Amino acid sequence: MAASQICESRLVHGGVGYGKQREELKRGVDILVATPGRLLDLLEQRAMSLKEIKILVLDEVDRMLDMGFLPDVRRIVEKISTKRQTLLFSATLPPEIERLAAWVLRDPELVEIGVRRSPAETVTHAVYPVAAEQKFDLLMALLERTNFDSALIFCRTKYGADRIAHQLKQGKHAVAVLHSNRTQRERIEALEGFKSGKYEVMVATDIASRGLDIAGVSHVINYDVPEHPEDYVHRIGRTGRAQNVGDAFTLTSGQELPALQAIERFIGQKIPRLKLENFPYLYTALFESESATSSRRAIGGGRTHRGYSFGRRR
Repeated sequence: MAASQICESRLVHGGVGYGKQREELKRGVDILVATPGRLLDLLEQRAMSLKEIKILVLDEVDRMLDMGFLPDVRRIVEKISTKRQTLLFSATLPPEIERLAAWVLRDPELVEIGVRRSPAETVTHAVYPVAAEQKFDLLMALLERTNFDSALIFCRTKYGADRIAHQLKQGKHAVAVLHSNRTQRERIEALEGFKSGKYEVMVATDIASRGLDIAGVSHVINYDVPEHPEDYVHRIGRTGRAQNVGDAFTLTSGQELPALQAIERFIGQKIPRLKLENFPYLYTALFESESATSSRRAIGGGRTHRGYSFGRRR
């Protein structure tokens, strides 16, 4: 394409009708930005072809993995000529993405930009050791005693997110749920409702840990310790944004201690351990291993900590 020509770009995505997108594609396009599901739909409808693609960009591949889109990505790549340049971007490289990269790239050059290993200075974060069977009770107690505007709760699995959201609703909390099994319409409704204040709490998997524009999250709670240390930094980075302050809590049971220690090695610091005053804790060996700090209190123990007070802000 000559430098003087105008570059035509188009966007195709789900959640809207097909008519306008089909019409735009018929007129021709130089750059196409697309979500995997809608792109496959249009290909199956023969509304377009990828035979002339010269450059393929796969962006935020780790998020597509979290959302279950990698099989769709493979189907799309198979429809594009191998005589192309391919660029693959990902914040992390778990084994699934390494296998995809080995399949889709030819003689690649690896470019690494420094990984952020420390939480933002505007975020105060702490660990709450607790017996596994008391995790949800401690979560409810923290929400009841914490002065929060909006809380984003991370779970490791989709099933866990659904379960915790259901229990929170029974506890009279206004809750949204976000994970890869939700439909596009359900995801949009959850995000918009959380942003507008319709929902005070959103329970999500790591699909929400990066790439989403959610302003004003005052608290992040890791109900499950993340498997990958870098995900911890991404998760708690959902609060304390745009120079605002935020708090992040991580509920940790004994079996999650190795994952927590991996996070501390990754960020190069020990995360403070806290106990919630007057909570009827069951014994856990974590209290013995952290006896030097177990006397610190989140509430009423003489420690100043942003956002903690009795009652909730509405």
